[in-house]
Amino acid sequence: MLIRKIDTFPLFYRLPKPYGDANGMKTYRTCYLIRITTNSGVEGWGECIDWLPTVHKGFQERIIPYLIGKCAADRNTIVSTLKKWHSRSSAAVSMALTEILAKTNHLSVCDLWGGKFREKVPVYASFQSYSDESHWQKVSLSGIEQAINEGFNKIKVKIGGKSISEDQQHILKVQEVLQGKIELALDANQSYDAIAVLRWQSLLASWDNLLWLEEPLEVKRVTEYAALRQRLSTPLAGGENIGTTADYLPICCQHALDFITPDPMHEKGIDGYRDTLSLARSFGVRVTPHSYDGALSRLYALMAQACVEPWSKMEHDAIEPVEWDAMENPFTKLLPLYPTNSEITLPSGSGIGLEIDLELLAFYQWDGNRYG
Repeated sequence: MLIRKIDTFPLFYRLPKPYGDANGMKTYRTCYLIRITTNSGVEGWGECIDWLPTVHKGFQERIIPYLIGKCAADRNTIVSTLKKWHSRSSAAVSMALTEILAKTNHLSVCDLWGGKFREKVPVYASFQSYSDESHWQKVSLSGIEQAINEGFNKIKVKIGGKSISEDQQHILKVQEVLQGKIELALDANQSYDAIAVLRWQSLLASWDNLLWLEEPLEVKRVTEYAALRQRLSTPLAGGENIGTTADYLPICCQHALDFITPDPMHEKGIDGYRDTLSLARSFGVRVTPHSYDGALSRLYALMAQACVEPWSKMEHDAIEPVEWDAMENPFTKLLPLYPTNSEITLPSGSGIGLEIDLELLAFYQWDGNRYG
């Protein structure tokens, strides 16, 4: 079972209207998919994220020549090598080789991992709250209302990109729409210090529908998170950009966060991502996966979450939700997978159980030009 061919699919979409968070406005969305084919004709798909010129050049000039002729079953050795060259590429290759192994044995990826604890996984609608319009709050509320009408019972919105008073005004309006019936997470994208966070304290304490407050501080400030956790009644979450399981150890050991938010594309291989889930369970820390950037990586997050042991015996709280990008993003449609009543039913069949939309791949193919 040797690797015979690797196809790459760099995708680009220019947003007609920019949107963003505390890190700034997004004017485009990108995606990078790969397809690995073995000499026996078995295919596996993977996904990673990076600046397209960099990742594409890396695959064409170094990663693909290295992979050709390798045994597809040697996933650990291959991924370990790629981690040293370009850690994010290892995520894509790891996914593809995992699917190949599952298909070769006529198993789903979940069965390859030992089987699912559940057939459905909850998701929450994730918003980029800011836009260029002067009436950005109205635009934000409109998107939230649409998600609620589509059946979402959990949402996440952004703070930290405006003044605290303006953001608080926005969230008060959001809460009027939610009427306490929809659960809410707030994400500050590491834009505050502890003093700024405490300016939210009275509001946070007055809302009983809060899921968590995500990354109000820089994630590296573990001791400050531990201290802040003792002062806030709202759970704290973070860690989407952490790249290895070992890097979560200080957070877990100091009980600095209530939730960690690992991302399959930011960790070094899907096996490393699953190690992080296991680590969190060992320390009694909840896991709500970050999966904003890609449809395939989100599916892997969903499948991994389906295979995680329940958090509690309470049926409504047995497993933590996975992020679902609710903004304009055509790459969400690369896989025919959509939530119903804020849940995803896992696909059956061998491998990932779904087919990538090849027509969409061709339509959004990046033309190689620079972008910004």
